[in-house]
Parts: sequence; C-alpha cells; structure tokens
Amino acid sequence: MTEKLIANARKIVIKIGSNTLADSSGQVKAGFLDDFAEQAAALIRGGKQIVIVSSGAQAAGLSAMGKWARKQDLHYKQALCAVGQVKLMAAWGAAFAKQNLQIGQILLTRDDFGDSIRTLNMRNTLFTLVDEGIVPIINENDTVGIEEIKIGDNDTLAAQSAVLWSADLLILFSDIDGLYDKNPKEHPDARLVEVVNDIAAVRRQVSTDGKSSFGTGGIATKIDAAERTLPYGIPLILAHGGRERALEALTAGKQKATAFLVQA
Repeated sequence: MTEKLIANARKIVIKIGSNTLADSSGQVKAGFLDDFAEQAAALIRGGKQIVIVSSGAQAAGLSAMGKWARKQDLHYKQALCAVGQVKLMAAWGAAFAKQNLQIGQILLTRDDFGDSIRTLNMRNTLFTLVDEGIVPIINENDTVGIEEIKIGDNDTLAAQSAVLWSADLLILFSDIDGLYDKNPKEHPDARLVEVVNDIAAVRRQVSTDGKSSFGTGGIATKIDAAERTLPYGIPLILAHGGRERALEALTAGKQKATAFLVQA
C-alpha cells in the first residue's frame, strides 16, 4: 500500500519527529540526516517534490544549553528554540548539501494559517522553493509562540502544511511502526493496524494515550492529522522513521506502516 501511495504522489510532505531526529540527550543525529537526505534526493531526482516538517529545535537547544535544562520559564524555552533552530537547520543544510541540494526555512504560527494574506504568501513561497529545486523545511516559530498562537505539535503543522500546499501525500515519521490497537510500548500483544478506512471507528477502538519524551504529540495527534488531510484528498502514512532507510523501504513497500486512506 505504501509503495502505491508514494508512486502515485508527486508532492509529498514528510514530518520527522524529535525522537527520530535526536538521541536521548537531544543531540541531532547527523548520520540519520545524511541518510534521509540521500533518500529524499533520490525521490526528487525521480520527479517528486519534497517538503519537510522538522521537529527537534528544543531538543537541539538543550544539547547546546544544558545549563538551562531545569528552567521552565517561557522565555528560556523560547530561547532554547532560538539556539536549537540554528543547530537544527545547520545540520539539515549540511546533510542536503552532500546531495547538491539547497534548503529553505519556513517558521510558522497558528495565526499564519488563519490570515488569508499570510496563507497566500506561505503557499507562494512553498511553490517557488520546490519549483526551483530547493527543499523547504518547516517548523513552528517557537521563539515567539505563546499558548494563544501556538499550533502545539508538528503532526498538526504537517497536516496544515500538506493542505496549504495541496500535497498528494503526507508521511509522518515517528518512533512507532504505525497505529496499533493499543500502546505497543506497554502491551507486547498490540496489533499493528495497516490500513485505516474509518477514523471514527479507530477512535472508538484504539487507545490513544501516551506520548514520547521529547515530542509534544502522541498517537492522538496523528489521528487528528489524518482527519485534517483526508477531506482534501490527501492520504497519510504513519511509519517508524528510525528503521533502516525508512523512506526508501516505504517506497519499495518493504516496511510495515499504517496507511490512512481517502474514501471514494
């Protein structure tokens, strides 16, 4: 199923979660980024257009400013993201430079999606970047974000970006293989749900509690993301980004995942 979805998509948004990008100390995994950039470049050379929604700014900030780790003040959290964004984008830029590709950064807040002029400008910027062969990397602008304007998690940001760009497919890379009938980290007998045709049924049947240590989202935000994209004809793949060459494996249909499908 994933092989078919990727083959049929030209415009693909890929969200990469914090636990995939960074290790337990918050250090950005340069090896992962290099590997992912190589796989993404292969898709681009094959005619695909790629937009990345990248988590990891706060984790990267903590790795650089460990002395702030216990500070819970909002201004310190925002400052951590300011430091972390620099480290994160430098790492992404270095990885894609090895593939002779440039990156461009777009930082957004919830208000940006609610303003028609900003939305038009965001859309035009995305189209211009990808048309010129540049890989846009989107993140929430946490340095100015307060509760009233925060999107809150990058699963939602990725879904909104996919709708904004009129993408053909959204891939959410997380630290789980897909949607399970219950939390696989707590229940060894949890069963992977490989195809979802009815999200309402999933909400009734699947436990959505729990989230990762660095991430702000859990499985519930991934289901929410599918509910945002499917009405616009955009299917969603939820997969483990930490598996060996995960993007390549999904493209070849060699890695299990969950596909949320648009109903005819």
